[in-house]
Amino acid sequence: MKDLFDLTDRSVVVTGGGGGIGNAICATLGARGAHILFTDIDQRVIDKTVKKFRDEGLKVDGYLCRSSDEGEVVSFFEKVSKDFGAPDILVNNAAAAIHIPPQDTSLQEWDRVIGASLTGYFLNAREFYRRSHAAGKPGVIVNIASIAGSSAIGRGNFAYSVAKGGVIQMTRELAVEWAASKIRVNAIQPCSVNTPGWRSWVESEGDAGQTLMQKLLSGIPLGRVAEPQDIAHAVLFLASDASAMITGVMLPVDGGNLALNAGGTLGS
Repeated sequence: MKDLFDLTDRSVVVTGGGGGIGNAICATLGARGAHILFTDIDQRVIDKTVKKFRDEGLKVDGYLCRSSDEGEVVSFFEKVSKDFGAPDILVNNAAAAIHIPPQDTSLQEWDRVIGASLTGYFLNAREFYRRSHAAGKPGVIVNIASIAGSSAIGRGNFAYSVAKGGVIQMTRELAVEWAASKIRVNAIQPCSVNTPGWRSWVESEGDAGQTLMQKLLSGIPLGRVAEPQDIAHAVLFLASDASAMITGVMLPVDGGNLALNAGGTLGS
């Protein structure tokens, strides 16, 4: 019987592959045989990540690229397409966030978050489509959105939440626009994820951070935040042939958070 999760001979672009979630995605899809082509904005992180994964026997290449810069994104896709052919899968993961109330958000801060967390998704998706379509091959796009794109979470996440709401609608539109080209487009909506960056933010808040942590957990029926591997496993499903009939879907990986916030309560 065919292994529907086998990604052997498929190339996967992962934006923001050096970070917590991106790193887990690279490792999970690479372990299934995929050739990982990841981008990041820190060359030191790229070099460290490439060495780590190659030492583990994975096929991986890393590239310096800002996902919000059109010229850099176009150059990246031109290079990998020339070297390896049109990629088979794109995982839009790179993002930026701030914790500033809307009334205090500067245009510069707004542009930075929207650029990395929404415009960058569009640019990478567009360049991916152009090369897949020209090659006449099917493709898969998985966008990392957030529960913040569907349910307001406050705490100064204004610009980030707006960006993720845009990612959700972008996913639906692209799924419809590109279905005839056999390109599936889906998104994942994580709750808080236990990445090094997220832990540092909680710890930097001191006692207030611990209070926030308890409040977060009270809204997650499964009683924990997500681990990077939880997100990576969902990406594997949506990127693989196991989800061949799925497109335009938002998959929450949130321990039941969105279901609870829709009107439920914990306990009796």
